[in-house]
Amino acid sequence: MQSYILGVDIGTGSTKSIAVNFEGEVFSVAQFHYPVNHPQHGYSEQDPQLIWEAFISCIQTQIQKLQYAPNAVCLSSAMHSVICIDANGNALANMITWADGRSADIANRIKEAAIGEEIYRNTGTPIHAMSPLCKIIWLRENNQDLFDKTHKFISIKEFIWYKLFNEFKVDFSIASATGLFNILTNVWDKQALQLAGISEEKLSASVSPDYTRNDLNPAVSNLLHLPANVAFVVGASDGCLANLGSFAINETEAAVTIGTSGAVRVAVKKPIYNYKAMTFNYKLDESTFISGGPINNGGNVLQWFLKSFLDKQTISAEDYTEFFNAVSGVKGGADGLIFLPYIFGERAPHWDSKSCGTFFGIKDYHSKPHFLRAVIEGVCYALNDVLQKLDNNEQPIAQLNVSGGFVMSKTWMQILADVTGKRISIIHTNDASAIGAAYFGLKILGLAKDYNQLFAGKDMEFIEPCLTDHVTYKNYFAIYKGLYQSLKEPMHQLHNLNHQ
Repeated sequence: MQSYILGVDIGTGSTKSIAVNFEGEVFSVAQFHYPVNHPQHGYSEQDPQLIWEAFISCIQTQIQKLQYAPNAVCLSSAMHSVICIDANGNALANMITWADGRSADIANRIKEAAIGEEIYRNTGTPIHAMSPLCKIIWLRENNQDLFDKTHKFISIKEFIWYKLFNEFKVDFSIASATGLFNILTNVWDKQALQLAGISEEKLSASVSPDYTRNDLNPAVSNLLHLPANVAFVVGASDGCLANLGSFAINETEAAVTIGTSGAVRVAVKKPIYNYKAMTFNYKLDESTFISGGPINNGGNVLQWFLKSFLDKQTISAEDYTEFFNAVSGVKGGADGLIFLPYIFGERAPHWDSKSCGTFFGIKDYHSKPHFLRAVIEGVCYALNDVLQKLDNNEQPIAQLNVSGGFVMSKTWMQILADVTGKRISIIHTNDASAIGAAYFGLKILGLAKDYNQLFAGKDMEFIEPCLTDHVTYKNYFAIYKGLYQSLKEPMHQLHNLNHQ
């Protein structure tokens, strides 16, 4: 019987718990899914009660499977959610998720105002519809009754923490992604609160991510099948903990996630500000910022292409194999065919929901494999666009630790290495946030000496860039970057014409 800690990641589509022993090895996984609702165009909501039930099931399943309790539980969760709750912690409406876009006009209004850049620099959060700052303003302006009834505006992790301990607490990491928290002073930002039209009493008390309790009330203890004295560490956000779970916690290694969408993140001691590109600066702990940017277009673009152009309504593993085999037969740069992958609009570095996908440079000699390769290269260009906003010339990023559903494609990983000119370290896990939560808990509770002890001996696969192909890609990437600037205005005109 080996001692272990549970890392629990409360995600948008599911909650997942990972049992990790004190050597950092994963030996049991449980996952429960729940739906996302879209009551109107641009809306994205969930029932927080279903997420609480999935959280319970994740822990119960692990206890039933392993037949003994963990030493501790550490939490990770998705960022940017907002739940309006009453004084007893009951939800007054569905949770608004990070993907909800109803406050886009409010975000643009703030961005264009004189106060916009100061809010961004103080809070570290991009001024975008995803941020709770913009969501709360939308509620105040569009649902005054709900706004007035709300005792507190909280995230999904705070909702679950209240269920566990009957207190409203939020860790610095989740708070740092609200647009309401000053990342330099670790207190709620007065200027942002004034803009939102709320006082700090409308928010949870902020605590360090290492905040721990070991006094579950008997009812919850029985419900979870846990002893009341099991330690619960409040933990951090999923993005920050994904860096930890990807072994990227120094300034020379960045974590890259390629799933449905994508992200690039690097651990730094000081925020990396870029108001135009809106790099985010969230807190992993008291002294570490995770800076980076998310892109909207990753594996979803590949799925779109397979379904729309190759009539693959159900995509199998064989389809992906065929796809990447075709891609590998075309030389780097796709013979001059360039793809802007903004099929689903774009976040970093453009933050432009009106942008669209574009194939540029089409000639009569371009065939299906060229288009396939251009799609993959376009996603890699988008990731490189974010990476370059983070790369420090004094201490440049040398390695990308890549995780997500598409790391199994050596073709895609080689293209990413060649486009960026960086060494690729493949992290074979889709659970980086949950594993990061477990690692965080092990370190905080003194169950592991340091993170390097947990990283030691982990099986990693490396891919080196081809310098000749990197030179080729540098030339194409320069054209790629110029295309968006040239096409931005007609993209917006086309969007407005189609959404009259």
